Amino acid sequence: MSSGALFGLSVLMGFGAFGMVTKIYLLPPLKGMRREHALTALVIPHIFRFIGLCFLVPGVVAASLPRAFAVPAAYGDLIAAILAVMATLTLYGGRSWAIPLVWVFNVWGTLDLLFAFYQGEIGVGIEPGSLGAAYFIPAVLVPALLTIHGLTFWLLLWKSPKA
Repeated sequence: MSSGALFGLSVLMGFGAFGMVTKIYLLPPLKGMRREHALTALVIPHIFRFIGLCFLVPGVVAASLPRAFAVPAAYGDLIAAILAVMATLTLYGGRSWAIPLVWVFNVWGTLDLLFAFYQGEIGVGIEPGSLGAAYFIPAVLVPALLTIHGLTFWLLLWKSPKA
């Protein structure tokens, strides 16, 4: 099987695995939580998106990883992490502007991940092996984070603030 096919299978399996985790472990408690508490639980994992900076570290990724992919992916994730920290603190602090900030974070974070997928597959067209040790990010973390973004949109759009 080609490295591209193996990478695609890994991403698909990442979505399937995190879909199961979501159905079994995340959705049941989220449905019973107040919206602000549920949003806080969903935003917190994104504070670790600074890990995307590893796309800029030689030795972690191959020298052949195109900068046209690495730079926007790394700094897009850094911005998402900073927005996640701000959203978490405002939700935890009960600020009136917490929900609008969660919207900003969630839209930015989702578009950042989708743009990185686009750049990796179509725009720049990276070779999966050029990701080096960072291979786990699009194969495992991105499916989990995109699923969490979807849950966040669900809470923002459909769940009552008093639920």
